[in-house]
Amino acid sequence: MIIVVVGTILTGLALLVLVYWLTKDNLSKYDLPQGQRFSPGNATAVADSAAAVKALNKRLRGASGRLEKMPWSQRILSMRETMDNFFAGAKIASLVTSVDAAGVPAEWVVAPGADSSRRLLYIHGGAFMAGSAKGYRVLTDKLSAITNSAVLAIDYRLMPENKRLDCVEDCRISYDWMLENGPQGPDAMAPTAVFVAGDSAGGNLTLALLAWARDNQRRSPNAALALSPVTDARFVSPSIVGNLDSDVILKPLAKRLAWVPGFMIGLAGRYMAGHKASDPVVSPLLGDLAGLPPILVLASDCEILRDDGRRYVNKAVEAGTDASLMLWDNVPHVWPIFYPDLPEAAEALDQVEIFFKRHP
Repeated sequence: MIIVVVGTILTGLALLVLVYWLTKDNLSKYDLPQGQRFSPGNATAVADSAAAVKALNKRLRGASGRLEKMPWSQRILSMRETMDNFFAGAKIASLVTSVDAAGVPAEWVVAPGADSSRRLLYIHGGAFMAGSAKGYRVLTDKLSAITNSAVLAIDYRLMPENKRLDCVEDCRISYDWMLENGPQGPDAMAPTAVFVAGDSAGGNLTLALLAWARDNQRRSPNAALALSPVTDARFVSPSIVGNLDSDVILKPLAKRLAWVPGFMIGLAGRYMAGHKASDPVVSPLLGDLAGLPPILVLASDCEILRDDGRRYVNKAVEAGTDASLMLWDNVPHVWPIFYPDLPEAAEALDQVEIFFKRHP
């Protein structure tokens, strides 16, 4: 009996060690180079930026503080409501049209004069549990204008009601649909240009979609944009802990994970997602990054996902992909969505416009 018990314990310990080695951080070589950094250029710009960030952070901390005090069941519902209504009342210039993208709820966002033969698939963030096309109209409106394209913003299925791979599947379905349909309906002609963009969780789905398109004989996007993306579902990059206190948006979601061993996070993530965290389908950083279209990654220097973006870009460059990272100081997670309130949002979108013009 004692032998059986001891054997069971040793077997359990061996499995824990195996999981640890499979999920441990072995990508530290991609922590350098750091990426291109942007900071306010003069004293006036510094003061204006500081005032805008302070006002925005106060509003964000109010929303985040309420979330921190809630049980998880209420937190998800509250997060969805907050994200859907944070920009309520904001005026946009684009025409918004609801559409069914082969079963995926979506909307076309088309700025005045935008060329609808050029198309951009936008995949929103929200920790795979929240967010909507409606809540991102300030950003998709601007993206339509600066890319001169029609933006298809999708409402993919959310967790926990659905599995993690359902999010992935909806993005694939939507991409295929967009290649054959525009704002005016089905197309006889192929789009003249195709782009993909997303933020945070949507940045993860964007990068995963690029690899899927490459591996499944789909048309490759002309270029892709990932804002503050999650690239490693094991959550082992240094900034996950190092930037916890400075990330006003993601701290309520991440602080309970900060001191949990990585292998346990991997196990928990696999349970929640119904999929192992080391699979490149959910962790694009861990996949083959060769042969991808040009990619621009933007991240804040004070957010917990900074190093996810940095590692992805450095590994992609090593694999021969045209990828670049731009970092901004002292701005919140996915700060371009706060255009025009943050000066840095306008700066970031200027860089995005330059990037897409280089890859028409």
